[in-house]
Amino acid sequence: MSPTRLEETTRLQKRIEQRLGEVLPACLEGQEQLRDAIATSVLAPGKRLRPLLAVLTAIDLNGDVEAAIEGGCAIELIHTASLVLDDLPCMDDATLRRGQPPTHVAYGEDTALLAVIAMISRAFELLAAAPSLNPEQRTRSVAALGKAVGTSGLVAGQFADLKGGSGSTDAAARTNALKTGALFLAAVEIGMIGSGAPRETRRELEAFARELGLAFQLLDDLLDGSQTAVSIGKDIGQDAGKSTIVSMIGRASTEDQIDRHMRTALAHVEAGLGPDSRLAALLHVIWKTARHRTAEHRAGKVISEGRVDEPAGMQ
Repeated sequence: MSPTRLEETTRLQKRIEQRLGEVLPACLEGQEQLRDAIATSVLAPGKRLRPLLAVLTAIDLNGDVEAAIEGGCAIELIHTASLVLDDLPCMDDATLRRGQPPTHVAYGEDTALLAVIAMISRAFELLAAAPSLNPEQRTRSVAALGKAVGTSGLVAGQFADLKGGSGSTDAAARTNALKTGALFLAAVEIGMIGSGAPRETRRELEAFARELGLAFQLLDDLLDGSQTAVSIGKDIGQDAGKSTIVSMIGRASTEDQIDRHMRTALAHVEAGLGPDSRLAALLHVIWKTARHRTAEHRAGKVISEGRVDEPAGMQ
């Protein structure tokens, strides 16, 4: 990524971070514990990859950047809510998330569940009231996010992850697409709303998001059992006993598969936007990070500290 693009991306991340702080759900007087649980969960360190995908898509397509920032914040609220749910004792029973105690440990399971509901409802409220979108565009945004959250997206992926599947690589890939790819796809779809992008461009960018999601989840699975909790900012060994692609085809083949997904993702984004797009530049950075991480793993090195916001978890 060129210095100019890097500066632009950094500025956008700061704008997203600022807006996230502004749109947090308001809590009633005397409910400071709920307010703090929401704020601590949402504003924990992260690269804001999903909102960044929405915003860069809008910029590349000369779309509505402010609407993409608003939509990106809605997606980040949903993503954070999903992490809080994943960490609960009835799910993954985690003790560390983004380098700090998960919400249910810090504030209690009851408060964590209420915070999740507040974050999800606020996300849809943001999309439904996006000031620069017309009613039809708002409806499309809400529909895109709803599909990503429900039984065609996050809910289905988490259920499959919890209950296991057929033990085939195809089943594991479907779970990965639902768990991770769904929100990537929603981010790109929301970024395209209002841009007037032709159908072929939309198809290419949707395919890009799906491939990126598959690569991202594979990298997360690959690193799950190979590092320390401190180095990646969350619990390790969470995939023990699960039918992951890593457990079925081995680590070397998984690395090759990550590369194939990244290469395919790049081909799709270049077909849709050309080689000089902002999305292509971001993908190159993500790919470089993935290769560095897998190289460290092969060498038996522990991931450097201070990088808890990269996968596993560029969360």
